[in-house]
Amino acid sequence: MSEKYSAIIIDDEVRARSLLRGLLGEVAPEIEIVAETEDLPNGVKAIRRLQPKLIFLDIEMPGHSGLELLDFFNDDEIGFEIIFTTAYNNYAIRAFKLSAIDYLLKPISTTELRESVDRFLRKTRENATRMVEYSALRENLAPQSPGRIAVPSGNAIKFIDPQSIVCLKADSSYTEIYFTDEAQLVVSRTLKNFEDGFEPNSPFYRCHKSYIVNIQHIAEYVKSDGGYLLMKNGMQVSVSPDRIDDLMNRISFIKR
Repeated sequence: MSEKYSAIIIDDEVRARSLLRGLLGEVAPEIEIVAETEDLPNGVKAIRRLQPKLIFLDIEMPGHSGLELLDFFNDDEIGFEIIFTTAYNNYAIRAFKLSAIDYLLKPISTTELRESVDRFLRKTRENATRMVEYSALRENLAPQSPGRIAVPSGNAIKFIDPQSIVCLKADSSYTEIYFTDEAQLVVSRTLKNFEDGFEPNSPFYRCHKSYIVNIQHIAEYVKSDGGYLLMKNGMQVSVSPDRIDDLMNRISFIKR
């Protein structure tokens, strides 16, 4: 018999709670729903009483945003993972991806639900906590801080001006960020998280499996030695041959 993991659904819509419960019964029988609540205060009470391993949390609810949940708990009280359920627009979804926080976009599909549960199971086995990541998500969703991105770094959050980024380099499940002032930052984020988090019309371009460049900081495209980009700070960045034409078109678009 497979191990069961207790979960709570916090969502103000009865239909949404019922649909999610039914989908979990179909594709994730190892998840046991032990409570459902229609608002955050009752959700907090249920969490304290039942100590679940997983919370399915709606963001937009009357009275309190789901993003406020962690305000009710001390760091040592957080023994659960959160999967946000949201009908947010593309801008907000990019904030989720940039913060590497798990979410399900309504209407929820069975495939995405199963994938989210699998990620929860992996994180539970790794005994990882996400306090800093949740705080970064809140910052990236905040309308009062346009132009900045919040990136978790260890036990802190770094606030970055995207214009100061020269390029990003993949390093396994980490990413190295290179800045105009020659500073570097290594963060526990995949390059794919950043790629999905940037605006489609932003100056950031995935020119190689290992690199994202800021087009505004490209000095030259050098055709010799297999082809590479010379950045204004002197860095040489690999570029895939099949992406050169698209890159040139993107440079023309950005400059217009």
